[in-house]
Amino acid sequence: MRNQRSSGVLLHLTSLPGPFGIGTLGRSAFEFVDFLQAAGQTHWQILPYGPVSGISGNSPYMSLSAFAGNPLLIDPLQLVRAGFLQPEQVEIPAEFSEYLVDFTAVRAFSEKMLELAFLGFQLAGDSAAFAAFSQRMPWLDDYALFMALREKFAASPWFSWPTGIVRRQPEALAQWRETLAERIFFHKFVQFCFFSQWQIFWDYAHSHGVRIIGDIPIYVALDSADVWAHQDCFLLDHKTGQPTQVAGVPPDYFSETGQRWGNPLFKWHSGRGGLNKSLLAWWGQRFRHLCQTVDVVRLDHFRAFEAYWQIPAAEETAVRGKWLKGPGLAFFVEMKKHLGELPVIAEDLGLITPEVELLRDTLGFPGMKVLQFAFDSDEKNAYLPHNYSTVNCVVYTGTHDNDTTLGWYLSDTVGQASKDKALRYVHSQSGSQLHWDFIRLAYASVADLVMVPLQDIFGFGSDCRMNIPGISQGNWRWRCAARFFKAETARALRDEVLFYNRLPTYPVGSGKREK
Repeated sequence: MRNQRSSGVLLHLTSLPGPFGIGTLGRSAFEFVDFLQAAGQTHWQILPYGPVSGISGNSPYMSLSAFAGNPLLIDPLQLVRAGFLQPEQVEIPAEFSEYLVDFTAVRAFSEKMLELAFLGFQLAGDSAAFAAFSQRMPWLDDYALFMALREKFAASPWFSWPTGIVRRQPEALAQWRETLAERIFFHKFVQFCFFSQWQIFWDYAHSHGVRIIGDIPIYVALDSADVWAHQDCFLLDHKTGQPTQVAGVPPDYFSETGQRWGNPLFKWHSGRGGLNKSLLAWWGQRFRHLCQTVDVVRLDHFRAFEAYWQIPAAEETAVRGKWLKGPGLAFFVEMKKHLGELPVIAEDLGLITPEVELLRDTLGFPGMKVLQFAFDSDEKNAYLPHNYSTVNCVVYTGTHDNDTTLGWYLSDTVGQASKDKALRYVHSQSGSQLHWDFIRLAYASVADLVMVPLQDIFGFGSDCRMNIPGISQGNWRWRCAARFFKAETARALRDEVLFYNRLPTYPVGSGKREK
């Protein structure tokens, strides 16, 4: 992270406006970059961009792959420009909502477009570019086979497949690769489309002074290409493929029973006591891949690298878990040895210990400060701006896991004492513009970087919340209609950026990027 005052907006790609029922890497993404530039913003933070599953509530934090791109984000009109689709083939269903993503309907539409595009590509595709892309992606073969097998077995989890393929016996892998060759080709083509469009989008953002902040969920979904292809990296019962221990967090601000995420835990150490070399290689590939597609990485649940909450897989809640030591500094030393400096924001929310803070500070990673957490205790609360002891931090009014700021203020679950403290702190009488008060409060802080969810810029309420932790269905659906992106809002935000000296002078650099 550069030590210049700056700001940005948190908005997942799926929440963008557009005609296809979901945000895509098409026109709306470019127009949002224009909005950010007009508003004086130099950062756009997104959520993980991996393929999602309805079985996992379409959560971007439970992706089918830690490397692949979400096919639903592929823009059909760019497929037309690429020559893979004919204009008349893009028939947009009238029932798409501009406010919520209907993942079932969107998925059906997207799959139809991609199947048609695949036929067009086979007739007139750029085979040289596709071949070069495939060679650059070491994860692609396993992912495409995984997706083809998932289709073959009606979306059943990989550990329920025939034994030979579950255990990845070489003869079984070879047989299925031959049997499913056409579908493997299709899934590789889809990723070729995604990353081709991604580069165009990323180049456009850079040319307009906007850096992209990506997101690495520390854990991956059990039913994912990663766990299936790298079973020696996870705590699994190798007879059943099921996890023996799962991830989560103990009871906290969000939940009285904690959160049982259900992701398999990493096998951090080898039998000899050192760090698992297979796991280090996988993590190195993961960091390298994401750092070739975004400018900065938000490292989700950073505290688990110091100590993580282990829950027996048979437990239904997270209450009966226990803390175990994580890989700590040694892990990041290994990553730096092979990758150099990592452009990381450490998500250090929740139950944070001095040991976690020491690891973060030793690594020089900026942590996160969330203003909605600042008013539930006394004047020593670490999230209150007067207690920030370093500029090397990122201030958020809220995150994708929080209610919107206006929703937070109007919520019955927030105590009146907390609301009164917030009003006193921002010198407000009514709270009707608390979202802008919080933006100014964040901008006025010493923090190098401020990130604001788009909902708080527009003053939206709880109905526009992105996620409620602990609720497995109905999240990740919110979209913002195009009419809210007004020039006067961009000008008002830019005025605040200038007033609080958050318009940096550094150019947005370019790096090695995947096509």
